[in-house]
Amino acid sequence: MNIRILFLGEIVGRPGIHALKDGLKALKESQRIDFVVANGEGTTNGFGIGKNHALQIMKLGVDLITTGEKTYYKKDMVEHIGKNGHIIRPANYPAGNPGRGYRIFDIKGTKVAFITLLGNSDFPRTHVANPYLAVNALVEKLRPEAQTICLQFHASTTAEKQTMAFHVNGKISAMVGTHTKVLTSDARILSGGTAMVTDNGHCGSIAGVGGFDAKIEIERFLTQIPSRSIESWDKLELQGVLVEIDEAGKATGIETIRQSVATPEQKPA
Repeated sequence: MNIRILFLGEIVGRPGIHALKDGLKALKESQRIDFVVANGEGTTNGFGIGKNHALQIMKLGVDLITTGEKTYYKKDMVEHIGKNGHIIRPANYPAGNPGRGYRIFDIKGTKVAFITLLGNSDFPRTHVANPYLAVNALVEKLRPEAQTICLQFHASTTAEKQTMAFHVNGKISAMVGTHTKVLTSDARILSGGTAMVTDNGHCGSIAGVGGFDAKIEIERFLTQIPSRSIESWDKLELQGVLVEIDEAGKATGIETIRQSVATPEQKPA
């Protein structure tokens, strides 16, 4: 029996949460989705994810929250992540860090392992282990327990993510790139039966820069004066990819998802 897994792009602040609240339930029903993975990196005002927001998006229908370089930006998440089995942090963080780097779930009788890894480029605050070597070790470790293995690779460059896709081709079921928050048009199944996409976009506004108000981002580039990014509420969407996987752990389909969501008349607090 095939399983259908939705990988939602990075949730960007309150607009992203609203998009989940308004659009995810109907999307799950119309697309017959069995499991939802969402990158929660930017759920709390676009910078990290706090405990309360993690619990909120789980109630809205997210089964697994993945993270990246901003995993520990919120103090309460440092303590909470080790207690919540529905959040994973990059597996190539230093050994002993709070949280788990992978989780195995039973989806319609199939054991499915989810891994998240962090890239090495353009993350000056983090110094993680080589993700390409890390995935080799993890696949070898998890294969006896799970026929189906999916990787969310949180990385800055297209080259890193595309290289990872070909590196794991034939070894895992899906490689989904995150971080740049722009839904790429290269979703496909590689020769070894591995579904891939360089980036699965974001949940929030598509009228700004990665979900943030464009005016502020422009001003920062013009003046070189630091200023805090603020989420945009214009033209909200749920973005991601839907992957279908057979009993042998091979991807049989991948499609990009763009679900428009109405902007609320009164913005939630």
